[in-house]
Amino acid sequence: MTTLEFRTLPKAHLDRALDLADLAFHGNPEDEEREKHREYLRRCDRVGAYDGDELVGILGAFPLALSVPGGELPCAGATFVAVAPTHRRRGILSGMLAELWRRCADRGRPLAALWVSQAAIYGRFGCAPATYGYTVEIDSGRPLALRTAPADLPLRLVAPEKAPGAVGPVHAAQRALRAGRVARDDYWWRAQVLPETDEDNDELGPPRVVTIGTPPVGYTVYRTESGDDEPGAPGGVVHVLELEAETPAAAAALWQYLASIDLTSKVRAWGRPLDDPLLLLAADRDQVRVTQEFPALWLRLVDVAAALEARSWAAPCDLVLDLTDDALPANAGRHRLAAGPAGAALTRTDDAPDLALDVRELAACYLGGTELRHLVRAGLVTEHTPGAAAALDAALRTAYLPHTTDEF
Repeated sequence: MTTLEFRTLPKAHLDRALDLADLAFHGNPEDEEREKHREYLRRCDRVGAYDGDELVGILGAFPLALSVPGGELPCAGATFVAVAPTHRRRGILSGMLAELWRRCADRGRPLAALWVSQAAIYGRFGCAPATYGYTVEIDSGRPLALRTAPADLPLRLVAPEKAPGAVGPVHAAQRALRAGRVARDDYWWRAQVLPETDEDNDELGPPRVVTIGTPPVGYTVYRTESGDDEPGAPGGVVHVLELEAETPAAAAALWQYLASIDLTSKVRAWGRPLDDPLLLLAADRDQVRVTQEFPALWLRLVDVAAALEARSWAAPCDLVLDLTDDALPANAGRHRLAAGPAGAALTRTDDAPDLALDVRELAACYLGGTELRHLVRAGLVTEHTPGAAAALDAALRTAYLPHTTDEF
């Protein structure tokens, strides 16, 4: 057997990489979609696993800026992770991720993130769900009843090509409030948020962007799906991809608009934050229902010290953490975390630990989306000092839950 080698995948091998991804994920994209994937991979840092001259594994890492409490950090957005079915259980994924962690260290990226296709795989590599989402459905066959009066502000339909300039400032302001969101450039808006077609559902229409207020204080991005033309048959569906608003009244007006679109009878909003005000705005919770809750963005703390020292802290804490990290031993060991509103420092210590946990559990809590006390109750974190978990939870707490719908 030849020795596996992990090295940069050159642009000349992009089609080989796409062929491998199609093989692994049973894809058969049209030429236009394949070109989109090729453009995406061109923008990625690419790791190839080679068995001799044969490409048997691919991992892309998009250079992202991820919002964290109090700011943002460079982040490697892992994507296009695929292993040839002929080379399973040969350590290829482990090798590609080890190469990714090495590159993150070299390039000053303390975080890595991904959307997983199989949740059972990535926990053993120190990754954990750091944001969660709801799918919400509104019965729009009748007027949407709301407890908050909608804002009396103008609504405007914006052409997709002009949307980044119109709604970008609103997105940026909301991103500053919530951790877990990526910074968007023109390419990201065009290719990831507002592509002309939805590659997962060819029944959906083009993206529609509606703003509220001048200048905008909110916006929504949605697509529509036609209903049955038969008399009395269910109407179409409004698929909400994004809705951001600076005030409850603006949010109410946007939801009311979406629920009043002609020839539709349902609004389906995927990936809403768990603290979405819509669930409180609704006067009739039978009309607005949560149909799914799911883990969204998975996070890996590649450099624990840099990650902890860069985020903001809601309350003071002084705790010794006994951290395990099988993949990155530099993170492991006992560390004193001295943190508070003025900043944080993580230093090595031989003192007795207050909490013992794996880097996976620390990643789950890092953005403020999971409380440590729940992990203690689940037996995943050991609390050596009573009250230590509560103290760290108070320090990690954020005003808004982390949230993202930016898939990559």
